[in-house]
Amino acid sequence: MGLGWQSAPRRGLFGSRTKEVDLDASAVLFADKQPVDVVFFRHLTSDDGSVRHTGDNLVGGAGQGGDDESILVDLQRVPVHIDQIVFTVNSFTGQTFAEVANAFCRLVDETNGQEMARYTLTGGGQYTAQIMAKVHRGGGGGWQMTALGTPANGRTFQDLMPSIVPHL
Repeated sequence: MGLGWQSAPRRGLFGSRTKEVDLDASAVLFADKQPVDVVFFRHLTSDDGSVRHTGDNLVGGAGQGGDDESILVDLQRVPVHIDQIVFTVNSFTGQTFAEVANAFCRLVDETNGQEMARYTLTGGGQYTAQIMAKVHRGGGGGWQMTALGTPANGRTFQDLMPSIVPHL
């Protein structure tokens, strides 16, 4: 999962200026609809090591194709009791997606570089978060991806839990 953004310029008394925006990518790991682990800026690697956050970016910057934050998942290493992983994006500093420029989140298959889902967050209205997608175990033990793109509000993944539950 990749996330990129830039702070949107704002008009002020002394001309144009930008306000820093801190977007955060998170992955919540579920077993039988119960959260059992999470990967985010304060817990960069899942307890089993199968999910890894590349690090917190507090101000964005790329927003034009490059990822400012990434979460890498090795699906073959995810323990068998984990049946769903939900990916979220939230504005830790509380700005809405209307205040962010060139913001996107995407899911990429690292084996072939194919982009499987992409959401433009810029202009996303008065929301501060998005439940982006989930990967879940399908029949036969393989994984399936479901794109969600559900707008929500919250500064952290914990704030988003009531909005995540209906998607499990």
